[in-house]
Order: sequence, then structure tokens, then C-alpha cells
Amino acid sequence: MNEVQQQAVSKVPAVTLVFWIIKIAATTLGETGGDAVSMSMNLGYLVGTMIFAAVFLVAVAVQIKAKAFHPAIYWITIIATTTVGTTLADFADRSLGIGYAGGTSLLLALLIASLAVWYRTLGTVSVASISTAKAEIFYWVTIMFSQTLGTALGDWTADSAGLGYTGGAMIFTGLLALVAAAYFWTNVSRTLLFWAAFVLTRPLGAVVGDFLDKPLNAGGLDLSRFTASAALVALIVLCILIFENKPAQQAH
Repeated sequence: MNEVQQQAVSKVPAVTLVFWIIKIAATTLGETGGDAVSMSMNLGYLVGTMIFAAVFLVAVAVQIKAKAFHPAIYWITIIATTTVGTTLADFADRSLGIGYAGGTSLLLALLIASLAVWYRTLGTVSVASISTAKAEIFYWVTIMFSQTLGTALGDWTADSAGLGYTGGAMIFTGLLALVAAAYFWTNVSRTLLFWAAFVLTRPLGAVVGDFLDKPLNAGGLDLSRFTASAALVALIVLCILIFENKPAQQAH
């Protein structure tokens, strides 16, 4: 690997247990933060999506321009994808009137198309292969679609499927456990498992976020969306400060 490739790869964090802990916290924050803007502040899903889309574009531009891995920049960009994913999924599901099933199907198609174009263009969708600005753009667009899909899937499971927030959390936790088992005990593609886990952590965050802020009679804890969001931000910051966030240096 040459110096340019090492520099680019160093902007992607190593995929460790701490990575997934922060990812789940960030996706939960995306749910509570997105709902706080679109619902608690009464701005609506379209305006909320426009606001978070602007934040997402700025964050991605800063991330791509950075010359090395900076945990704060990377995780702010991840949070930006989760918040825009929340409001965009809600806009597709509710404002467009296509429902959770329609929204989930549409977003799944967009995610698959993003991965297909990425693979056709660069020959791989492995996170460890990101060595150019073009690859980073594909990476962040794919992540944004995966976060949006996860939001719709989580809402569909908890609401339309009638499983509730606890039932939804149990399902997605179980699916993540299966992905982890495949990682440790099979030879299934690590790239496939990474993206499967990345998608599944988003609906888990969605149902946990809803569980935190929905009313007691709806099965939630009825916490303020702003309070829940602040607590999640504190957790993410503590994880970044306490645990060493190393950049990825090799394929995983």
C-alpha cells in the first residue's frame, strides 16, 4: 500500500466493539435528534430533511477534505447521516403517503443501487479499499441510504408490524447476533457482514430512540427528545475520549 492509500485508509476508523457501541448510540441520537427538529420544533419532515441534508453535505465535504483520521469529524458525519436518514425516511413513509412498506422497499432499492454502482465503478465496496475522494463519496452516500433504510425498517417493525419497541429491539439485536456469529465462526465475506451490521444497527437505534421518547401509553419512556439527545451526545463523546479510536490500517 502506497503513502496516498495509507493516508486515505487512516480516515476510516478500525471496526471494533467500541466502533459498534458508538454507531448504535449515534443512530439512536439520529432518531431522537431528527424527531426533535421535525416534530418537537414543528418544522415538519421536509424542512427537517433540508436542514440535515445541508449539515450532511458540509460534514461530508469536511471529512473528505481532511488529510487524516479525526474521530470527531468522522462521528459528526455519521450522526449527520442518521439525522437526515430519520427525517428523510419519515418524509417518504408519511408525507409521500407510501407507508412503511413502500418507504422500506424504495430505500432498499436505493441502497442496493448505490452499492452496485460503487462496485461497478471501483470494483469493490470494502471499507478498507477507500483510497480516493470518489470512494469516500460512494461510502458516505451508501451510509446515508443505509441509515435511511434502517429508520424506515425500524419504524415498520415497531409500528405497523405491531411488535412494539421492545419487540423490534429484540429482533434487530438477534439479527446482529447472527451477523456476529457469522463473523466469528464462518468464512462469509467480511465486507458483506460489515454492511449487514451497518444496516441493522440503524433500525435498532430507531426503535431504541422511539422507546426513549414515546409516551408511556405507547410503550415508551416519555423522555424529552432534547434530554435523550443530550445524554446520547455525552455518551458518544465519552466513548471517543476514553477509548482509543484508531484508524483502519488493513482490510477487515
